[in-house]
Amino acid sequence: MRFLSRTSSGGVIEQLFTLDEIPGVLWTPENAHGTRPLILMGHGGGQHKKAPGVLARARRFAAEGGFSVAAIDVPHHGTRPTGEQFDRLAAEYQARVTAVEDTAELDTALYMLVVGQTVVEWQAVLTALQQLDDIGDGPVGYWGVSLGCALGIPLVAAEPRVRAAVLGLQGSPVLIGTAAQITVPVQFLVQWDDEQMPRAQSLALFDAIGSSEKTLHAHPGKHGDLPRYEMDDSLRFFARHLG
Repeated sequence: MRFLSRTSSGGVIEQLFTLDEIPGVLWTPENAHGTRPLILMGHGGGQHKKAPGVLARARRFAAEGGFSVAAIDVPHHGTRPTGEQFDRLAAEYQARVTAVEDTAELDTALYMLVVGQTVVEWQAVLTALQQLDDIGDGPVGYWGVSLGCALGIPLVAAEPRVRAAVLGLQGSPVLIGTAAQITVPVQFLVQWDDEQMPRAQSLALFDAIGSSEKTLHAHPGKHGDLPRYEMDDSLRFFARHLG
């Protein structure tokens, strides 16, 4: 892991890093010393590691919760190169969203294109971050909705170091089997009028999650209308389960 920059603002230190070909960013509270919980944060489709929503949550989780937070550009996003197949699928996906047409088939195709690589990369980044003195081997959480949920579900299912997850805005049927393998506490977010993800599919995915402790948070509104106060609930959720 190679750190490229270090800045400090509002009680939070932000460091850009690379691990092999993986670009990422780490936020930690100022004057942080010793082992502390780490939250891995997945970004949405077409976004990147410092998208406004990711940045706002990461800074608040660090400043108020005392957590370390990390995000990476998943394959074909952010500063990473894109491939011809991904570009074609992404363009068709955006056209269907604009036309308010069903995107389920394209969701699955995009997911299959990146999921395996993403899980392996997150695990490598997690291992490297846990070598740092300011993080160590403390408990780990995951936060991700939309694409961040689609790629987070297989990570949470496969990675025993992740002990709690906030997921949602997702309902692709291809995730059902993997969701059943999740056993850690989950908070799942649904937008009741989501134009990109049919409500019935989202509820089916929540139902499939194998955790004995899972909570559904449903709000009126479209895909991008997730209430800002859900950040408060996420912070309390991770404080409760990660300490």
